[in-house]
Amino acid sequence: MAAGVSATTVSHVLNDVTYARISPETRTKVKAAAEQLGYGPNRVAQALRNRRTGVLGLVSEDVATTPHAGRIILGADDAARARGYTLMLINTAASAGPQSREGDVEAVLERQVDGILYATMYHRVLDAPANLGKVPAVLVDAVTADGRFPSVVPDEYGGARTAVRALLDAGHTRIGFINNVQDVPSTSERLRGFRDTLTAAGLDGGLAPVEASSSDAAGGYAAAARILRRGHPPSGLFCYNDQMAMGAYRAAAELGLSIPGDLSVVGFDDQELVAGSLFPGLTTVALPHYGMGAWAANHLIDALEGAGDGSSAGTTVLECPLVTRASVAAPRNP
Repeated sequence: MAAGVSATTVSHVLNDVTYARISPETRTKVKAAAEQLGYGPNRVAQALRNRRTGVLGLVSEDVATTPHAGRIILGADDAARARGYTLMLINTAASAGPQSREGDVEAVLERQVDGILYATMYHRVLDAPANLGKVPAVLVDAVTADGRFPSVVPDEYGGARTAVRALLDAGHTRIGFINNVQDVPSTSERLRGFRDTLTAAGLDGGLAPVEASSSDAAGGYAAAARILRRGHPPSGLFCYNDQMAMGAYRAAAELGLSIPGDLSVVGFDDQELVAGSLFPGLTTVALPHYGMGAWAANHLIDALEGAGDGSSAGTTVLECPLVTRASVAAPRNP
């Protein structure tokens, strides 16, 4: 043997058999020799011993069709690989009905996964498939009404406060908000953050102009046009997401307003193909998709391995940081 020890000792070291009486020096020597020769632990033997396969299922409810999918998947995959697990992905359609979604979960369970990450395409209250709890599960960008699964979501309220503070710090006191019309947590939490931040700054958040529309470029254009055509319009505009901000750019241009000279704009999401491509570049708040994927995978593995409180339910909220570009400046007429 390259390490000068028995095959049994090599097996114990590479498979992390903690009860084996092997000195730290011997363990180091065996691992160094194994790395040089390209040897690794016997995953099949580990699975039989631990009654685990080392595979996690990621069931994505329409996530794979959104711009954010890659970041959630990459975060989960990086975290899983770092801890010796493999990620298996299946996409399910939220519109397909509960039986279809249960069937997709069952398809993952039939592959003997150790646990499931269940991700949705936007932060919402999830009607979880009935069979989701057959193995440990963690929700990504979603919660259930009964809170029976651990979950991770973005800080919608804190992100809105960050966006509005960027406008306040630039000197704006007339700030409007174009919001989404859908009844989802992000709609209410971003509105609450908008109003509370203005009120904390000594302004009347309850009277600040708010318009709602569909959360796309067309909706942003319509909502922004309504706000900007008001008497004494705002000099700063917070938009529910980057697509609505794109529509706001168009509305401002049609009204002869320059950005950021006449109107400062802040978005939400940090969709690179939108925020980074607008001119001027859009200052926005980033959703922590990579971080949510990584947190969920680590939390699920903790539950499987009995580490910390990984099996406990509850919701973890991750910060949404500001990404500064060129769409915010001091107002010409505060």
